[in-house]
Amino acid sequence: MEAVVLAGGLGTRLRSVVPDLPKPMAPINGMPFLAILLDKLAQAGFRLAILAVGYRHEAIRNYFGETHGALSLRYSVESSPLGTGGAMRLALQQSSAPDVFVVNGDTYLAMDYQAMLAAHLAAGAALTVAVRDVPDAARYGALEIANGRIRGFIEKGRTGPGKINAGSYLMKRGLLARHGLAEAFSFETDLLMAHIRELEPLAFETRGDFIDIGIPEDYARAQELLVSLAGSKIPGHGPS
Repeated sequence: MEAVVLAGGLGTRLRSVVPDLPKPMAPINGMPFLAILLDKLAQAGFRLAILAVGYRHEAIRNYFGETHGALSLRYSVESSPLGTGGAMRLALQQSSAPDVFVVNGDTYLAMDYQAMLAAHLAAGAALTVAVRDVPDAARYGALEIANGRIRGFIEKGRTGPGKINAGSYLMKRGLLARHGLAEAFSFETDLLMAHIRELEPLAFETRGDFIDIGIPEDYARAQELLVSLAGSKIPGHGPS
């Protein structure tokens, strides 16, 4: 299995607590959040992760190098901001798998990737989206799901429980070459939402722990939730 990890975030909203670092490098008990995510991918059976990087990408490459445990690492570097979709499309050029996972480098989701792959292949889906129930979907926007497929979106701001896009995808490698997309584009807005009727993404529901560290309040919560996962640094990684 191969994964693209979106790790180019500026981390603007985290600057008050994590100054001058790419958001995925925000420390959890002294270990970068990204290291925890890569650990989970390695444990799930992935052998290649393509890191889609931009802002301060040298900090990520210098820390991790070319491997992380049993995981081989490649780097896809944006010379200018490409949006989530453009970053995905650039990174996918380094993939050879017919179906590739894409995960957010600032989101932790405890999920069975093998089960997601099995569901994706069984359904013959071009795109599968990890879906998570949350007690209040206002921050994320909720999904409309029927017969296991995502049919539409409820905009952010509506309070109450709902099923949300948990930021992990499985897609056919050539998916982003279609639809006449610009060089820089938002995967969520310009592809997923704009072409939802054509795509009919498969909804893969998971109940695992979910946390997005994008705001200081959730970053503080991650320190508690993920502390057991942030042990000592893997030998050979990180500054001495």
